[in-house]
Amino acid sequence: MRTILITGASSGIGAALARHYAAAGTRLVLVARHGPRLEAVAQDCRAKGAEVEVARGDTRDRAAIRALLRDADARSPLDLVVVNAAINGGGKEGRVETQETAFETADINYTGSLNVMLPALDLMLHRGRGQIALMSSLAAYAPLADAPTYSGAKAALVAHGLALRQKVHPLGVKVSVVTPGYVKTPMGGELKGWRPLEMSADRAAALIARGLAKDRDVVSFPLPLALLARCVLLLPEWVRRLSLSAFKFNQR
Repeated sequence: MRTILITGASSGIGAALARHYAAAGTRLVLVARHGPRLEAVAQDCRAKGAEVEVARGDTRDRAAIRALLRDADARSPLDLVVVNAAINGGGKEGRVETQETAFETADINYTGSLNVMLPALDLMLHRGRGQIALMSSLAAYAPLADAPTYSGAKAALVAHGLALRQKVHPLGVKVSVVTPGYVKTPMGGELKGWRPLEMSADRAAALIARGLAKDRDVVSFPLPLALLARCVLLLPEWVRRLSLSAFKFNQR
C-alpha cells in the first residue's frame, strides 16, 4: 500500500491532490486546520477506494506535527509527503503588509513547512527511501509587491528544497519543489487582480503528480508564465518594476 500525507488538504491544490491520488491500495493522511472541509475531502477520497485518515493540525505547532508524522509513519511508512499548507499574506487595500501579517505568513509558509519537511525527511533517510514535495509558487521568481512575505517564503522553499535535494538524493530520498502559477482555489479567490493563464485545481494536481512521478527537481507550470517568471530577476530593476506592476492585487 502506498501512503501519502498532504498538509493543507481541506481545499485548493491540497484537496485536489488528495482526490487525484485517491484509489484502492492508497492510504491518505490528510492534515488541515478546517475540520468540516477536511472531512468532506476525506469522504470523496474514500468513495474512490482509498483508505483515509484525517488529522486537524496547525503546521506551526512543531511538537504536534512531529508526533503526527511519527505516528502516521509507524502505522505505514510514508512514501510521499506533500508540504502544501500556506496562506496569502499581503496588505489590505493596497497598503503595506503589516508586521502581524508578515510574521504569520512566514510562520505558516516557511517555518510551518520546515516543521513538516524535516521530521518527514528524518524518517525517510532512516529507511533510505521516500519523496517530499514542497509547494512553492512562481512568486518565488517574480516577487509580488503586494505579497512580499509570501514571495519571500516561497523563494526560501525553492532554495532550501533544491539544496536539500542535492544532499539527500544519493541517499534514496527525493525532494521536489512545485512552483505553480495561478490556480482557481479558495485562497486565490481572496485576491482581486489579473490572473493570467489560471487553471483549475484538478488540472494543477494532475501536472504536479506527473512531475513528481518523474522525480523532477522543479515542477513548474504553466510553461509560458514559468519561463517569464524565471527571467524576471535577470531584468534591470526598472523593467522588472514595470513588468510586475500588472500583477498588483487587493484582498477581496
